[in-house]
Amino acid sequence: MSEPVLTELNNGVLTVTLNRPEKKNAITQAMYAALAEATNRARTDDAVRVLLFRAEGDSFSAGNDIADFIAIGQSGGGQVIDAPVFHFLKALAHLDKPAVAAVRGRAVGIGLTLLLHCDMVVVADDALLSAPFVNLALAPEAASSLLLPMVVGHQRAFEIFALGEPIDGRTAHAWGLANRAVPSDQVDATAAELAAKVAGRAPNSIKKTKRLMRDAERLWALMQEEGEAFGSQMSSPEAMEAFMAFTQKRAPVFG
Repeated sequence: MSEPVLTELNNGVLTVTLNRPEKKNAITQAMYAALAEATNRARTDDAVRVLLFRAEGDSFSAGNDIADFIAIGQSGGGQVIDAPVFHFLKALAHLDKPAVAAVRGRAVGIGLTLLLHCDMVVVADDALLSAPFVNLALAPEAASSLLLPMVVGHQRAFEIFALGEPIDGRTAHAWGLANRAVPSDQVDATAAELAAKVAGRAPNSIKKTKRLMRDAERLWALMQEEGEAFGSQMSSPEAMEAFMAFTQKRAPVFG
């Protein structure tokens, strides 16, 4: 059985590959632990100059694994701060080296909000990006309640959150969520080329530039605040109804 998260360091670029294509790269807690480890390695290893996120299969990520969600929600555990997902989010907030993403197919939930922490994003022009947190009776995460409105504006961000409807790669590029929108078969090569270019720049200058552009402590504080809202919703009757409706392929009925 293949590892669900693969890493490879080559010429200063640490490539992290989501490798669960049979599940549309839905992310489990074990995968979050691997992603946190890779992101922390990127920050602390001098051999790493750029972190590149990509995925195998026809989707970047279907978001969080719904089975994990249901299990955590039914246990009443919610989003605890020492869970692997928070280790990954904290690593993202404090990452002071450039991150690049290569996105094909679906990018759902964390598949979209992860991109807000990337400094360069390449999307397929027919990719579909969505953040259906409200559709699952949840709340935004990964500091997206701050970062998404900063990128696309309040009204567009609210529509993405509240309606949960996907936007395609061309729209994502037009709205500022991506640097490039290219045909699907060119995504990986384009992202790798951009990562290689950045890796060739002065590393300390790049790090200082990124640090000046981001407030890591503010992002991490907001992630924890969002986590409280997210966690309280996960164990709510609304969320249980939304999860069951999702698995039963029906519309949820909220009281």
